[in-house]
Amino acid sequence: MSYVVVRGGGDLATGVALRLVRAGIQVVITELARPVSVRRMVCFSVAAYEGTWTVEGVEATRCESLDRAIEISARGGVPVLIAPSMVTLFGQFLDVVVDARLAKQAPETSLSAARLVVGLGPGFVAGENCHAVVETKRGHTLGRVYWTGAALADTATPEGDPRRVLRAPADGVLTARAAIGDEVRPGQAVADVGGWPVEAPFDGMLRGLIRHGTAVSRGMKIGDVDPRGVREHCFLVSDKALSVGGGVLEAVLTRTEIRSGLWR
Repeated sequence: MSYVVVRGGGDLATGVALRLVRAGIQVVITELARPVSVRRMVCFSVAAYEGTWTVEGVEATRCESLDRAIEISARGGVPVLIAPSMVTLFGQFLDVVVDARLAKQAPETSLSAARLVVGLGPGFVAGENCHAVVETKRGHTLGRVYWTGAALADTATPEGDPRRVLRAPADGVLTARAAIGDEVRPGQAVADVGGWPVEAPFDGMLRGLIRHGTAVSRGMKIGDVDPRGVREHCFLVSDKALSVGGGVLEAVLTRTEIRSGLWR
């Protein structure tokens, strides 16, 4: 029985893992010991702190060994394997690796990592550092799979209203003043960093905020306010994440030489 290794457990990676698990494919997520995630309610990475974390009915569990990860995956769960170095941990030629860390720069993941290497978004070039790239930018091409070339370049501008993205005003430790799912008003402090307030830009719902007590640097993305104001959206994987996950599933299914070994 084979499995798909997903590097990263953030919101897009979680959408990928959900799509694969719901299709009956075993998944192993690799993460850092202390990951930083903004949309924490819908990130399997939170299991690194909490031990277990459930997103849309699928439970993720932190684990420290590959044997334990494979055991969790085999029963339909999502293991979050604390593994800063994927290469030294697995020590084998894998079937599928999905790099979902969204580094937006050339990654150290290479074609030699697996029989199928899928990269998400900017920084990946099919045929150079991965076999397939899945588009992550909203628009007509979101979720498309490219077997040659690259995804659209990073514009460094948040999608939609750029004010929705909250950034650290200074270096320091974040203190939360509101919780994900809270209604917020313009000028309301949702957090502070080193005594500097982080204020909501408009009426909406606090959809994301990094973990209380996290050390941050000035300009770092630390939160997200949704102007639609629908609380349920804070606890559901986004349409974007599911679309990207669908692209990954398509890429896996396209490779007939490996797909038959991936189902439970």
